[in-house]
Formats: sequence, structure tokens, C-alpha cells
Amino acid sequence: MKLLSEQHIIDSLKNDYGMDVVSVTFLPWGADSNAAVYKAQTRDKSYFLKLKHGHHHDLGVAIVKLLHESGISQIISPINTIYGHPTHLIGHFTLLLYPFIEGMNGFEHPLTNEQWITLGKAIREVHDINVPSSIVSQVRREDFSPKWRNNLRCILDKIDVEPSGDEITSKIWKFIKENKKNICHLLDKAEMFCQKISNLQTSFVLCHSDIHGGNVLIDKNNTLYIVDWDEPIMAPKERDLMFIGGGIGNVWNQAHEEALFYQGYGKTTLKKSILAYYRHERIIVDIVEYTEQLLLSSAGGEERKIMYQHFMDMFAPRGVVEIALDSFITD
Repeated sequence: MKLLSEQHIIDSLKNDYGMDVVSVTFLPWGADSNAAVYKAQTRDKSYFLKLKHGHHHDLGVAIVKLLHESGISQIISPINTIYGHPTHLIGHFTLLLYPFIEGMNGFEHPLTNEQWITLGKAIREVHDINVPSSIVSQVRREDFSPKWRNNLRCILDKIDVEPSGDEITSKIWKFIKENKKNICHLLDKAEMFCQKISNLQTSFVLCHSDIHGGNVLIDKNNTLYIVDWDEPIMAPKERDLMFIGGGIGNVWNQAHEEALFYQGYGKTTLKKSILAYYRHERIIVDIVEYTEQLLLSSAGGEERKIMYQHFMDMFAPRGVVEIALDSFITD
């Protein structure tokens, strides 16, 4: 993806946001190939800038504005242009601007007891919100698609043929081949849970869909924020709640953390089979995405090594695979 020049971005911030920006710095964050993020600096303030390729109505912005205007203080609303618009078209991109949160994310910073309670309360407020029909009609709806399971079965069917590539390619191929039986067990369990929940009655709520530690920010005042609303979905509440105790990134896997979260979330009944389905399905999605990137290409440099480590971490003690396979079903 061809990016805009820093000067082009600076000129737009001056002309369309009325900001005297002195520098714009590219941030090598995230895995979205259709977006780029930057830190924009004025003489006294910092801003988080996101460029999304293409010109389109940004549903995530509409969701964020709805949640922010509903009084959920953990949601950061985009800064409007001088014309009163929450986004701005620049070249072939859509520009979004936010205050820059100086701090760490939930992977880097263990949540305090109070922050776990705050996170639980905020997620409950999101799930309880009455979403206008005009927005609901645009939000994707959970359909429990077999797409990722089918993709993984195709990969496993071809895993006996060793691919050419670098050392990481060889390592990931060898690991998947040696653990093919366990990965097939994950697939079979995901299929079983999917069939089981098809007979369950459950209501759909607005879900973030990716509420892991990387999308929870803690600023220097220990204030908590929930970010990255690019993929909202109408789904059972377990779509979000599977992350609490799910162990993604080898964090958020302690019983006392779950207890504190649900202290804030409030009384609720979890459908354990739906929770288990989502935990298995998330692993399958990650295996497919990591495998395709690591086996089909040798590009990436240092980022490739990090990606490989993330893949291996899934199978670590108290990692996502162990937690998912230990899922106990009572409904």
C-alpha cells in the first residue's frame, strides 16, 4: 500500500483540522495491511492518526460516537474536522484523528483490581446499549461460518509437503506437522460446539469482537480506555466475554481477574458452549492467519520473528490452546 507523504498529512491537519502540527511519525503497529497509523505532534499536544485505505462510511466511527454519547467514558471519540466531520478524505484514504494516549496496553501493563472492575462495567454498558436500527442494519451479524475451519483443514491436507523458505518457514511447518493430531482435535471440538449452539436460544448484543489486552489502553493516570472498534458485530455476549480468562497473549488467564471483571460486569448467565466455541474458533483463525503469512512468504524481517513467537505462545502452558481444550461444558 502506497502511503501519503508526511508533508501531505501535515498540510491536511493544518487546513482541515486547524492544527499547527510540527511532526508526523509513522508507527509500525498492527497487522492491518489496509491501514497505517501515526503520531502527530503539535507544540503542546500529541494525536493518534489513522489512515484507512479507501473512501467509505466508517461504521466503527458511528459505533464509537454512539457509545461515547451514551456516557461510556472508556470510549475515545474521534476529533472532528473544522467542518464538523469525524473523518476526512485525503487522497485515497480516510483520515481519523484521536487524542494520543500516553501509556501502555493490557499486554504490557497488568490491570489493577480497580481496572478489572472498570473494564467489566464498561463492557456491560456496551452490551446493554440500545443500538438504533439504522446502525444495526449495517453491523455484521454472527453467522457461525465454517470459513476458517475449512481453510485450516485445507492447510492440514497439504502439510505433508515441505515448503521452501527460511528457517522460520521450516520451524512452523515442522511444528504443525508434528502437532497435526492436536490441531485436528481443536477443529473437531469447534465443529462440535458449533453444532451444539445452533440449538441454543440466545440474544445478540453489540460486541467489540476483539477485546484483548492490546485493545485496552492504560494512560499515565491509570485511566482505562477501550480502542479499535473497526470490527463491531451483533453476536451473543460470549463473543466478547471469551477474552476474559481466555489467555490471548498469555495474559488475562487468572481466576481472580475473571472474578474482578464480573464484579464490574454484574450478574449474568454465561452459555459455556458458546464461550468454548469462540475460544476454539479464535485459535483456528489465528493458526490460519499465522500459517499463511509464515509458510507462504519469507518477507517480514524482525516482524516475522515476532509473528512466529506469537504463534508458538498459543501452545504454551496456560496459553489459549490449553485453556480452550480445558473448556468445561455445562449447558
